[in-house]
Amino acid sequence: MVQVRVIGVALDSARQYVILLRPVADEEDGARMLPIWIGAQEATSIAIAVEGAEPPRPLAHDLMKTLLETVSATVERVEVTRIDDGTFYAEITLRLPNGTRVLDARPSDAIALASRVGAPIWVADEVLDDAGIPVSAMEFREDDALDEEKLEEFKRFLEDVDPEDFQG
Repeated sequence: MVQVRVIGVALDSARQYVILLRPVADEEDGARMLPIWIGAQEATSIAIAVEGAEPPRPLAHDLMKTLLETVSATVERVEVTRIDDGTFYAEITLRLPNGTRVLDARPSDAIALASRVGAPIWVADEVLDDAGIPVSAMEFREDDALDEEKLEEFKRFLEDVDPEDFQG
């Protein structure tokens, strides 16, 4: 397993949202990022958590955090465990008053929750080997995941988002 951090949420050339993960301790030569394509709602939730913004009403991942706190559970770690036919799989390890429990989760939900509670995010070596992309191949500066135009568009999206957009 390799510990990663969220670099940001970006729009790819097909206008699809992607979360970018980068190993915490990677070497300069051969540095890689892991892109995971996610939905707009998950992208919004992760971006809000990473930026430390406070939504006007709790989002689903805020509710998850509150529920866990209410039952004295903590998120120990999140792991992106495998990729199968282009689909990523993840697990959330919870510490409960009576022991530990591992839950199956979508990576976007697991990462959104980890970003809210400060839990470490890990990726299986095989996943990073299979789906990782060299940083040098990315079309943006390492310290700026979104170019200015896309960043402004994403900020407008966040400003215009309505709680009704998150109803099922």
